[in-house]
Amino acid sequence: MTARADFASQDYFRDPGAAIEKLRTLGPVVEVRFPIIGKLWTTTTEALADRVLKDTATFTMRKDNGDVAGLQWWMPGFVRTLATSMLSMDEPDHKRLRDIVDEAFRRRAVLDMEPHIQAIGDELADQLFAEGSPADLVERYARKLPLSVICELLGLPLADRAKFTAWAGGLTRFTGALGFLGMIPKMLAMKRYIERHLASVRRQGGEGLIAEIVRVEKDGGKISPNEIVAMVFLLLFAGHETTTHLISGSVFELLKNPDLRDWLEEDWSRVDLAVEEFLRFITPVQFTKPRYVRKDVELDGVRLRKGDKIMVMLAAANMDPRANPHPERLDLQRKPNRHIAFGTGIHFCLGHQLARIEGRCALKSLFRRWPELTLAVDQSEIIWRKRPGLKAIDHLPVAPES
Repeated sequence: MTARADFASQDYFRDPGAAIEKLRTLGPVVEVRFPIIGKLWTTTTEALADRVLKDTATFTMRKDNGDVAGLQWWMPGFVRTLATSMLSMDEPDHKRLRDIVDEAFRRRAVLDMEPHIQAIGDELADQLFAEGSPADLVERYARKLPLSVICELLGLPLADRAKFTAWAGGLTRFTGALGFLGMIPKMLAMKRYIERHLASVRRQGGEGLIAEIVRVEKDGGKISPNEIVAMVFLLLFAGHETTTHLISGSVFELLKNPDLRDWLEEDWSRVDLAVEEFLRFITPVQFTKPRYVRKDVELDGVRLRKGDKIMVMLAAANMDPRANPHPERLDLQRKPNRHIAFGTGIHFCLGHQLARIEGRCALKSLFRRWPELTLAVDQSEIIWRKRPGLKAIDHLPVAPES
């Protein structure tokens, strides 16, 4: 029996824990209907999430013929080009592509960026109310910080940031096939922009990670032109979109809970613990990409057949009481904190260190500059984007003080 669940409803986003608990009562793995993808299995426990993500022989991103789980026959060809990223690759292609950019995201390289990221945060916090109050924290701050960082890292001009913002907004506002078709022009514009930039770097050289990827290509590295476009698309989009919603979601929780904000402001050395709990509690990326079941398999008593599709529910894993006691509570002092907000296994998020640093820098810059920051509307008026799989506040109006 297919479980009824609306993963894009406001009721779900306001209280995902309740919906997840209801789903979990149906079993450790349940069949649901997901927009665009259709019927598939999803996990409701941390143990099964961990098993599926690490068993890359049984659960794969592609079929033997190269078909990617989740792509539909009616999607235009360029969407398939953008799907040639490491995120939708199995081994050995996944490692081949990831190795090209892995060094730029290693812990030491990212830690070296922290003072600069903090300075960007300070500057953006100063400008938050430059155009008046209230200000939309999502567009005025939470998006600008990670977008500025990833643009610099990739070597893309900051002057084009407004374009990326418009494109990204279009990519996170669809709920079904019609909405997906509506966002195709933005995806196509983004792809053409990347291709033009790559052509320029190939001719004239450039700075940043894109120039490094082009250098690998010129040196005979095993990466195709389509794979380069897909990689830049992935790094630009994933490199700021999810962190945007981590930041805005964290600020929303602190503004709803002034005691937690005050506790954090008393001692900013607590911010690392807090960010881990925000990652668990918010889980900006609610689901992984779908996978194919490569052979008949039993998961905690549930029989899955070869050819079925399964999608790990990261939000359910992070709300599993067997992993984290009282998971419905936001506990900024939670320790240990067993979340898999960044996934696990070979597809563990490449940018996890960067996202953590951006999260803590964003909170420090914002609340040191605006210690009395407050919601400019009642919290019941806050709306999430109707995008299944992504927990994204649409607008977050804030004022400098109540």
